[in-house]
Amino acid sequence: SPNSLFGMGNPLLDISAVVDKDFLEKYGLKPNDQILAEDKHKALFEEIVKKFKVEYHAGGATQNSIKIAQWMIQDPHKVCTFFGCIGEDKFGEILKQKADEAHVDAYYYEQTEEPTGTCAACITGDNRSLVANLAAANCYKKDKHLDLKENWKLVEKAKVYYIAGFFLTVSLESILKVAKHASENNKLFTLNLSAPFISQFFKDALMEVMPYVDVLFGNETEAATFSKEQGFQTEDIAEIAKKAEALPKVNKKRPRIVVFTQGKDGTIMTKGDKVETFPVLKIDQKDIVDTNGAGDAFVGGFLSELVQDKELEQCVKAGHYAANVIIRRAGCTFPEKPDFH
Repeated sequence: SPNSLFGMGNPLLDISAVVDKDFLEKYGLKPNDQILAEDKHKALFEEIVKKFKVEYHAGGATQNSIKIAQWMIQDPHKVCTFFGCIGEDKFGEILKQKADEAHVDAYYYEQTEEPTGTCAACITGDNRSLVANLAAANCYKKDKHLDLKENWKLVEKAKVYYIAGFFLTVSLESILKVAKHASENNKLFTLNLSAPFISQFFKDALMEVMPYVDVLFGNETEAATFSKEQGFQTEDIAEIAKKAEALPKVNKKRPRIVVFTQGKDGTIMTKGDKVETFPVLKIDQKDIVDTNGAGDAFVGGFLSELVQDKELEQCVKAGHYAANVIIRRAGCTFPEKPDFH
């Protein structure tokens, strides 16, 4: 039903280009990473546009996942709601138009202090290094948007909630309000570890939200960093998943489910006291256009089935399908219709 999947996060416009090693080195970027832009990266945004052939795509991790979920569901439109902050500018208009085209019910908090956020996606081979300049996305305010009666009504309509860990740097209080609502009403609250820096530098915020998390997503790199920061003393991904599952949880009616993707290796999922591995769909290296958005697509596919109360195995399958489609295309874009059964 409409508005049954709710997402809140950083709406960004991706500026995507195939770059070279020198460019990565110049700005101190790892080939495969996600970071927040610092002063030293300011010039990067200008240089990438001048020096390489860039494409603009609507991005932002949560928004990507929400769009993919809507694409997988197809009908009805507006099953998915999205909240985030943009500027009153050209890039903001593009994001509104793209959300509309994807049939997502997007409610942006629009302000004039900061321009719409951007993310430089620096592609080399099948790696992607993401540098996010949050700008407006960082201006989301609970009291100015989430708390408004007509907006909160949309939160209450939902039965599954998804927020990428990236939003922990923006508005912890907004996340906690949504997470507590989900927990108190026995609905599903899902979160993504999103990037190693979240587990490292936003550890306190992350662990404040963790007791409300019903489904935790992440990839192998994020899981390893999380384990290290939590003192789990293991690099074994299945063990990390078990330990993450066992962290304290408020709503005891639902055991926590932990889902870790590992690129081309199998996806790990906890189920009760077992950990299961699900192989991903095979793809020829030459068919991979770029891996930007693969993780977001996995989550979107997973959520599209979760919101329809499907079995967890089916959720993983849908996640693998969506990721397989996305990596064949530039940015987090998709064909007109899915072909998933």
